[in-house]
Amino acid sequence: MPKIVVSIDDVVIKEVSITDAKTTLGRRPYNDVVIDNLAVSGEHALLTLQGADYFLEDLNSTNGTYINGKAIKRQRLSYGDAIEIGKYVIKFMADLGQAASGVANARGYSPSSTGQAMNSGYSTLLGESQGLGMFQAAIKVLSGASSGREVPLTKVVTTIGKPGVAVAAITRRPEGYVVHHVEGSGNPTLNGSTIQATQLPLKNGDIIELAGTQMQFVQL
Repeated sequence: MPKIVVSIDDVVIKEVSITDAKTTLGRRPYNDVVIDNLAVSGEHALLTLQGADYFLEDLNSTNGTYINGKAIKRQRLSYGDAIEIGKYVIKFMADLGQAASGVANARGYSPSSTGQAMNSGYSTLLGESQGLGMFQAAIKVLSGASSGREVPLTKVVTTIGKPGVAVAAITRRPEGYVVHHVEGSGNPTLNGSTIQATQLPLKNGDIIELAGTQMQFVQL
């Protein structure tokens, strides 16, 4: 199963597994992959499966669609291709999510239990990439009905929040974990200070407040 990984300025902001024969990309909220930026058209591009091949088609967008630096109208995709839409780079890759899911289950976290925690106050959105052999950090919910639950940060990027309200991304880097604001007018806070687009380092015990829910970063 393929996936697309969306990044800007070398920072991954979301990841989407391609499960349907047609996947739309654009700024409008009804798209399958929403990229909320004025450089992206409301209905920008269409990804389709035909036989065993995937094709990307530009939907007469204002700023165009590029693959590996060349403007396209419609082109077959190969794994590793870099799609450029505005300032965003979208990598077309193989999906490694099943292996990461197995790691989570081995540590006692199931997709269903994690989902229950997300339904109260926050949600882990699209935005994960390569899995760790064993998670090194987690987010602990401090408020709401799911208070006390822990969600492991098993992947390179985990985005948390409520679409349209506030979304933040926690990224694992060689020097440690960082957090930054991705989208939404309601900026999240770190220990009471507003989180902006600039990445801020996280340390054990830090408190993140996002969309009315308090969470604690726990370094393991």
